[in-house]
Amino acid sequence: MHVIGAVFARGGSKGVPGKNLRPLGGKPLVSRAIEQARACAGVERVVLSTDSEEIAEVGRAAGADVPWLRPADLAEDTSREWLAWQHMLGWLRDRNELPDRLLVVPCTAPLRQVSDLERCLEAASAPGIDIVLTVTEAHRNPWFNMVTLDDEGGARLVLEPSERIHRRQDAPPTFDVGTVAFVARPEFVLQADSIYDGRVVAVQVPADRNLDIDTELDLEFAEFMLARRRQENT
Repeated sequence: MHVIGAVFARGGSKGVPGKNLRPLGGKPLVSRAIEQARACAGVERVVLSTDSEEIAEVGRAAGADVPWLRPADLAEDTSREWLAWQHMLGWLRDRNELPDRLLVVPCTAPLRQVSDLERCLEAASAPGIDIVLTVTEAHRNPWFNMVTLDDEGGARLVLEPSERIHRRQDAPPTFDVGTVAFVARPEFVLQADSIYDGRVVAVQVPADRNLDIDTELDLEFAEFMLARRRQENT
């Protein structure tokens, strides 16, 4: 397959200010994502989409192509990243450079391994697959211990089973969607409105490689996990 890696990194972030430039193990998150994408077998080049010139400079130094700055209306707090995917793919299509698959490597899952990306690409090579995403077994289960609350504080299970489930182990397994990687068929992305409009398959990854950085605490925990990994490898 003809594969292009893609990293999407806005300059703004509410939960962790300047998140994509924040260092983890002494290296900015955006640099980690780019280097992991470049190390993935089959990836021919990596394109960075950002609205920030500072992130663009760091991205170029890490080996990414930065052909433009993302339009401001695609980089706001309320902007859907799906539209930024379409923007990049539209640019590639206009240059007759549309790949067979787009490998999206988010900055927010820096504990991934390159082998996780390669497994996603392998899954995407099967016929009829529009999107590959990554999952980890969920700690909470909507059939057993996740509830919604009404206006008076009354609690009901998110999903009501046909028969009451008394042990979590007996509930149908559910999974958290992670941000380790997404592999997309470009023609699907350009005409669809959501990941789930097409045929989606999942690649399961261990929880310690599927940490999604949304808060300062997540970043601190990632530092701890990275340090522990380095200790184990020495």
